[in-house]
Amino acid sequence: MSYAAATALQVAVYGRLSGWPGFAGVAVVDAMPTGTAPETFVLIGPEAVVDQSDKTGAGAEHRFEVAVISTDTGFLSAKTAAAEVSQALVGASLTLAAGHLVGIWFQRAVARRLDEGATRRIDLTFRARIEF
Repeated sequence: MSYAAATALQVAVYGRLSGWPGFAGVAVVDAMPTGTAPETFVLIGPEAVVDQSDKTGAGAEHRFEVAVISTDTGFLSAKTAAAEVSQALVGASLTLAAGHLVGIWFQRAVARRLDEGATRRIDLTFRARIEF
């Protein structure tokens, strides 16, 4: 098992999301914006990695989160952006600088209100299988 592909996976996910046509004008970031945040943005978040090596070779499973955060009224904008995240990533053929991506699958989503209802956040969890 190796954590070597973590950076490569993040770079590929960022490239896919930031170039996705459905996100024209939507910021894709890997840290919370400082100052005044955009009305809606996509945040590449934490991950957990477990060994998936077997007798045929080395591998790892990366479970990572992508959040959609929006101050737009209601959940419609956030849910629309979350659907775009899912469309962009599920089944995507991403080229990694380290390892080979076998696939990306959607695992779950959790939608909630923050800041006394002023902000909506949807955390989407994906599973990526990488072989070395």
